[in-house]
Amino acid sequence: MFADEDLDSVSVESVWRKSQQGAQESRACQTPAVTTEHAGVQTGSKTSRFTQTEPQEQMDPKRVFSGSGSDPPGLVDFLRRVEELLIRELEKNSRSHAFDGFRANWEERSQQVSHLHRLEHPGAQEQGLHVTAVSWSCTGSVIACAYGRTDDGDWTNQKSCVCLWNLDRRGLRPKQPDLVLDVPAAVTAVCCHPERPALIAGGLYNGEVVVWDTSRTQDPVLAQTGMSADSHREPVYQVFWVPLEKKGEFGVLSSSSGGRVLLWTVDPDQGRMVLVAAYAFVQQQVPHSSRLKARGGSTVGVTATALSPWDPDTFLVGSEGGLLLRCSFSSQTPAAVTSEGRSVTPRAPAVFSFRPSGGPVHSIHCSPFHRNLFASAGTDGLVQVRSLLQADPLLSVRVSDSYVFQVQWSPSRPLVFAAATGRGEVQIFDLARKSLRPAGTIQDGAPGRTATCLAFNSQNHRLLAAGRSDGSVGIWRLSSELMEQRPSESLQLEQIANQVAE
Repeated sequence: MFADEDLDSVSVESVWRKSQQGAQESRACQTPAVTTEHAGVQTGSKTSRFTQTEPQEQMDPKRVFSGSGSDPPGLVDFLRRVEELLIRELEKNSRSHAFDGFRANWEERSQQVSHLHRLEHPGAQEQGLHVTAVSWSCTGSVIACAYGRTDDGDWTNQKSCVCLWNLDRRGLRPKQPDLVLDVPAAVTAVCCHPERPALIAGGLYNGEVVVWDTSRTQDPVLAQTGMSADSHREPVYQVFWVPLEKKGEFGVLSSSSGGRVLLWTVDPDQGRMVLVAAYAFVQQQVPHSSRLKARGGSTVGVTATALSPWDPDTFLVGSEGGLLLRCSFSSQTPAAVTSEGRSVTPRAPAVFSFRPSGGPVHSIHCSPFHRNLFASAGTDGLVQVRSLLQADPLLSVRVSDSYVFQVQWSPSRPLVFAAATGRGEVQIFDLARKSLRPAGTIQDGAPGRTATCLAFNSQNHRLLAAGRSDGSVGIWRLSSELMEQRPSESLQLEQIANQVAE
């Protein structure tokens, strides 16, 4: 049923291996040969240069006066003859006061007052803001301009600013300030620090006092009074930097129409102003010779203040009712006002009263050349030159038929002062002239605009800044005649101060 049988072998070739061998290919790749080159360089020659001064010949002093050499004949004998007379005259000149106050001027003389710049801030002009105050920095390069309003109206909540221009900056842009300090209320006063260019003090319409530090880029407000029982309640019309007892430190003196003058110190760590002294003016404590009926009560509204550069204890005050008072910082008389809730008890500083003006006093300025002289101006259109020792004015100058907003003595000419008027003119008077007519008149812009403020440059005496109600600030270059002091000018000023008022 089953049997063995031998069959031939059968082989089956691999189709897969054959297909793989057919698909393999060989490839080769190589970069071409890299070519290299060598190059070298070397200086071909060198040159040396040098210079040296010739040795100075040492002169024998005995030989100089021996009469030998190239000296003109008779020179030594002449010098010996006049030596005693010359020394005597030099000693006499060393005791002379003929050139006291004289400052040599090496600049080119100018015969006319010339206009240099018209500074404007378009944003402030669009709001209809006026320039209310100007102040030069202690370097004399930067002008700070405060913007607010000088006319009537409800603008208590209107935002404002302080603009700064550096006149020494290359590429000055008159219509673009170098720095703009935004302020939440109208600015009524501004004053640059006398030693630190970055610090500026300002007074606001809402009664606040602010100190800005322009070197701080994030928040320039260094300190402010805020609204407290110690702060002003009425517009702050003037601020000053006042030296304190500690050398090198300054406080801020502020005055307002609320009848108070306050002295503050700056606390930069807390960002606030600290009240250290307060002075109040009430009707019953005004010296008897000039009592006037107070407006709206017993408070005497302060509209102008001035510090004496000669006596650190003396300051002057002008009021809404025309009062002019000489005051003392050291007064210890308590003021007849309530001090409830206040950290400092107010004192009554008035020690002497002058004959009142015919209207509100807008400006007072003490002479930088005589300790007893000051000038005052106001709504009566007069500038009155007064003495601290006399009640009546020594001299009255009719400046304008309109208001006089500010008066200031020249820092270089003892007999020259300038006044900003309501008719838009800045009148410059020279008391050395026989006539009391203006020695110069400055008017910039459209007629009818008020000249609201002015400031001489104490570092560069040629410059005068004047602000206007159209929001512009004019920078003027004074003539040599209005800037250079004359030999007998101090004597003439002394004669005015010594005369007895009529």
